[in-house]
Amino acid sequence: MDTKAEQSAVERSAIKKVAVRLVPFVALMFFINYLDRTAISFAGPNGMNDDLALSAAQFGFASGVFFIGYILLEVPSNLALHKFGARRWLARIMVSWGIVSLLFTWVGSVEQLYILRFILGVAEAGFFPGAILFLSLWVPSRHRSKILALFYLAQPLTTVIGAPLASLLIQADGLFGLAGWRVMFFGVAVPAIVIGVVAWFYLADSPATAKWLTPEEKTWLTGALEKEKNDTGSSNKHVSVRTVFTNGRVWMLAFIYFGFIYGLYALGFFLPTIIAGFESLYGTTFGVVQKGLITAIPYLPAAFALYFWSRDATKRGVRTWHIALPALTGALSIPLALFAGSPAATIAVITITAMSIFAALPNFWTMPTRFLTGAAAAAGIALINTVGNLAGFSAGYITGWLRDLTGSYTAPMFVVGGFMFLSCILMILLGRSGRLNDGSTVAHSGAPSRLRQHAKP
Repeated sequence: MDTKAEQSAVERSAIKKVAVRLVPFVALMFFINYLDRTAISFAGPNGMNDDLALSAAQFGFASGVFFIGYILLEVPSNLALHKFGARRWLARIMVSWGIVSLLFTWVGSVEQLYILRFILGVAEAGFFPGAILFLSLWVPSRHRSKILALFYLAQPLTTVIGAPLASLLIQADGLFGLAGWRVMFFGVAVPAIVIGVVAWFYLADSPATAKWLTPEEKTWLTGALEKEKNDTGSSNKHVSVRTVFTNGRVWMLAFIYFGFIYGLYALGFFLPTIIAGFESLYGTTFGVVQKGLITAIPYLPAAFALYFWSRDATKRGVRTWHIALPALTGALSIPLALFAGSPAATIAVITITAMSIFAALPNFWTMPTRFLTGAAAAAGIALINTVGNLAGFSAGYITGWLRDLTGSYTAPMFVVGGFMFLSCILMILLGRSGRLNDGSTVAHSGAPSRLRQHAKP
């Protein structure tokens, strides 16, 4: 076997081991993370709103205030992850949010709900960008889209599996003397604590410390990542932790991400409530588990769209249209759901929106590490996620406020479409400017183009 073929075999083996050993476990962590932060969407229409006397605006504020706490500690948490190591920091975050999630079981007033949601955001701060950074540190950029797509599958699958699971827990009304929605909060919190403890022992901080890699695989991964880091660093010496906050590319990506996250959480927090409203709108009647299953419907096709769209992006190289086209599709589809005329048609259109959002996100996250490395990458990814998560607060509060103000979800859904359309326009402009570069093939048209090596922010 010649040296090149032998190196290719080592590369395939190393990437496969990372995909099998790390991605499913980190995806499980993300699954629990997303389920815990969106558990309120299942609790609301299934007893919590009535028991705590919440209006739509109060429910929206409780949903969104999570992101205020999250945003305050996002960048510091990701810098701490870079300093102390992903294994320790991700495990610490997970146990912390699990303990806070458990306290929702006994929430007794709207004020307590606000406080716990805020503290939950503080506890979770840094997890998602930390997980993105962690996986990015394990594979070279040419494999990153595939690895991040496998990781991101956990998010739509959270609803596919989590919605029926949450509904079953809610049906356990009276268990331990608790209302069903309180049983649900208890049931989704405990796994976070358990898996957080396991993560401390299971994860490895880098390929060099992974006992499950062969010496050849360690050497190849470490060498490939170091070369990539040096190449990126030499052509982007101006990009440091300090200058990340004035870097034009970082802020452009942050605003693009804002539009996607606005759509994601508008659906995530209010879809169960919209489905519950089918009864008065269309005269239908669904049980708790049926509502959970209907809530899950859009997210299964979304998981397939995510996988196959990212597979195409890995094959071709991530192009501008891999992100801009889903943004445009989502922008046009979500307002159309308002005119669907039946529960089935409404869910069908919402499914298209969910597919659009999830198809774009893993490809989007390959962008920051094209021009950021080390602590600058930690800060940049955290900053992008911070601005994006402002949409998490905005989507919850504005959607609820507009629903109370207008008496329908018409205006809120047009706002969602508007933000996603803005993401589409910004992504096209960024692609045409040639300012996403590390020497990788990224194009705004069907033909590949070599982006400028020294484009400045």
